[in-house]
Amino acid sequence: MASKVEVLLRDNIKPLGKCGDVVMVTPGYARNYLFPRKLALEATAENKKAMAKRRAKLDEEEAKRTAEIMAQVAAIQGTSVKTIAKADDTGHLYGSVNAGQIVELLAAAGHKVEEKAVKLAAPIKLVGTHAVKIHVHGEHDAEITVVVEAEAAPAS
Repeated sequence: MASKVEVLLRDNIKPLGKCGDVVMVTPGYARNYLFPRKLALEATAENKKAMAKRRAKLDEEEAKRTAEIMAQVAAIQGTSVKTIAKADDTGHLYGSVNAGQIVELLAAAGHKVEEKAVKLAAPIKLVGTHAVKIHVHGEHDAEITVVVEAEAAPAS
C-alpha cells in the first residue's frame, strides 16, 4: 500500500498549496476528503495540462484583485480626518471617538469603509493626533490619522 499519493489541487487549500500544485498526501486524505469535495484530481499528464491553463487564468485574476486592493490602500493611506469633541481642561474627552464616528468622518472625506474594518484597540478618549489602522483586505491595512480637537469653551 502506498504511503503517499500525488494529487493535483483544483483550488487553493491553505495548508497544502495553490491551485495547480502537485502535492503528496496520504491516500485516505485524497480518497475521503479531497476527491469527494472536488478539491483535487489525480496527477495525470492530461490533468496537469488542463490545470496549467486554469492556474494561469487564476493568477491573472489574483494579480488584478491585488492591484485593486493596493489602489484602495494607497487611496486611504495617509488620510487625515478631524473631529471636534467636548473635553475637560486636561484634554480628556467627556465621551469618546469610536469606530462608527471614524467611518462617518472617512465617508465625508470620500472613502467608503465598513465599521468592522476600523481597528481600534480602544475608543479614543484624549484630545490629540491618533494613528488608526483600517483593514482593507487580507493582510493589507492602511493607516490614517484622526485629529481630535477640544470644543471651544463658550465666551462668557
